[in-house]
Amino acid sequence: MARNRYVITEPDKPHFLTCTVMEWLPVFTRPETVDILFQSWRYQREKDGLRLYGYVVMENHLHFVAQAAHLDKCLSGFKSFTARKIIDLLEERRAEYLLKRLRFSKRAHKQDREYQFWQEGTHAELIFSDAMMREKLEYIHANPVKRGYVDRPEHWRYSSAGHYAGEAGLVEIDRWC
Repeated sequence: MARNRYVITEPDKPHFLTCTVMEWLPVFTRPETVDILFQSWRYQREKDGLRLYGYVVMENHLHFVAQAAHLDKCLSGFKSFTARKIIDLLEERRAEYLLKRLRFSKRAHKQDREYQFWQEGTHAELIFSDAMMREKLEYIHANPVKRGYVDRPEHWRYSSAGHYAGEAGLVEIDRWC
């Protein structure tokens, strides 16, 4: 049974997805942590047939629109791989404050891990029309502008907005019409 109402109902269709770091901790402030996300997406695009239509990575969460034959499994693999790699990096860098908070956030019943990186569940919304796809991509790309980080969406380094403006990005996407 799903833990929340946002479940992947049709895993072969595009979904708007949100993943949030526990306690909204600002983990994605350095290129090394963001690159782990991009590595995972690149791998999944090549090996799992993931179609990535758009994304934005903020300091403590990310939004993306994706589609795959087994999107639920791709998402599970993405969260597992990125959590492990980022925790390894934090340990290597001796990021004690972040590790302490992630250790504290772990649920008591989870005996298979020392830390909890991602919040449980995923805010997943089925995209059922072109209009909804445009709305979600605009929302994703506007995130850094709304936060006051940049003046234009395509100026945010960790976003697919540049792709849609005709510029190269840090990770390939499947451009929506």
